[in-house]
Amino acid sequence: MADRDEVLAYADELLDLGAFPDYGPMGLQVAGKREVARIACGVSASLELFERAAETDVDLLIVHHGLFWNNDPRIVDDRMRRRLQALFAHGITLAAYHLALDAHPEIGNNALLARALGIGVEGPFAGIGVGGRLAEAEPVDVLVARMHRELGREPLVFREGPDAVERVAVVTGGGARYVTDAAAEGYDVFVTGEPAEPSLHTARELGIHFVAAGHYATERLGVQALAGRLADRFALVWEFIDLPNPV
Repeated sequence: MADRDEVLAYADELLDLGAFPDYGPMGLQVAGKREVARIACGVSASLELFERAAETDVDLLIVHHGLFWNNDPRIVDDRMRRRLQALFAHGITLAAYHLALDAHPEIGNNALLARALGIGVEGPFAGIGVGGRLAEAEPVDVLVARMHRELGREPLVFREGPDAVERVAVVTGGGARYVTDAAAEGYDVFVTGEPAEPSLHTARELGIHFVAAGHYATERLGVQALAGRLADRFALVWEFIDLPNPV
């Protein structure tokens, strides 16, 4: 067993939480039991995720997309009440780590996805993403096929860049707006989670490949790496609750 607050304090420090102003409160969002023996993680807060966590007696639940966002109504409506009741009834602590988890150079979504795709990370990109280089130039479809194998879904690809690609920028999740920055910095491919409506013509006009591999699919890695790190540090059990989402 471990003390909840010690586990969360370690996570906050590991991710340098204060260095990444976010769109809502990050770290602890709902306090549950003080003692933690079992951790679960998932991509996004939802009633289904909370119910699945309760089925396996989870004490601490870590998500990438939490319950509370600055632009949401500040009321507890029926939907929020059901979500909170599921946590309260089982004493589950909920913690969320968003941009800080995207940006972490070791266990962040962007760094992990880049490594899985064979991209040698050379440095940060757009504040939370990474940029790097493949071991050797290759057709974009070779990179896309590798992405399909790693993530288990067919990416959406706008093939508007060079025949052979080498430099790749990665911003997981909803990072479509950064394709302009990627082109300006000389990248051949921009990888993100989901497109925006202008993405096709932006990529075409700038001569860069745009690859949208799924918001959910590109952001499964970080929460698992964080949960695993906490479990190792505090001798806890952990699991990933997969709730596939086509977006």
